[in-house]
Amino acid sequence: MSRTPLIAPSLLSADFARLAEEAQRVADADWLHVDVMDAHFVPNLTLGLPVVRALQAVSPVPLDCHLMIEAPERWAPGYAEAGARNVTVHAEACTDPRAVARDLRAAGSLAGLALKPGTPLETHLDVLRDFDTLLVMTVEPGFGGQEFMAEVLPKVRRARELVETGHLRLFVEVDGGINADTIEQAAAAGADVFVAGSAVYGADDPAAAIAGLRAQASAAGQG
Repeated sequence: MSRTPLIAPSLLSADFARLAEEAQRVADADWLHVDVMDAHFVPNLTLGLPVVRALQAVSPVPLDCHLMIEAPERWAPGYAEAGARNVTVHAEACTDPRAVARDLRAAGSLAGLALKPGTPLETHLDVLRDFDTLLVMTVEPGFGGQEFMAEVLPKVRRARELVETGHLRLFVEVDGGINADTIEQAAAAGADVFVAGSAVYGADDPAAAIAGLRAQASAAGQG
């Protein structure tokens, strides 16, 4: 079964002093991936809701907000209300993932659930029925520029099997170390949304980089 890959450049690799211009540089992308970190759930601090609201007003593509934060039940709906297309929270931070998914959908966004590399898929299969996106982290969350962890790919394969058999209905997204050398592995395993940071923002021609990654993912995801 062929899948249409979605490329989501990560703003974490952009120039934070020029976010509006950096969003425009990836106008050919499908989503714009925005990493929200609170220096509690992960050891890094990035940006929050006021910046996301500003980005929403200028971004040529839908926002894909990845919340690496504590207490997502409290904070996540605000990102959906701000207009984000997809809002993802971490399973490890949620006390009631189903409630978060319900609130996100009610506020107008898709609901995503992220799993760290060491978090098993099987223990979250029941709640994933309430989500629209599964984000499989292919690095430890918190910092950009890390090396792709191929050992996480069986989790992607299992998720794709469950989608193909109708047990789940969601996007399978991968985030971390995705570039021209790794995207084919992730696509062949079953991912259909690819977060790419420096592979896009570090390229001389981001549009060409996006097109190249999309073509690679599309070819590898056939069959």
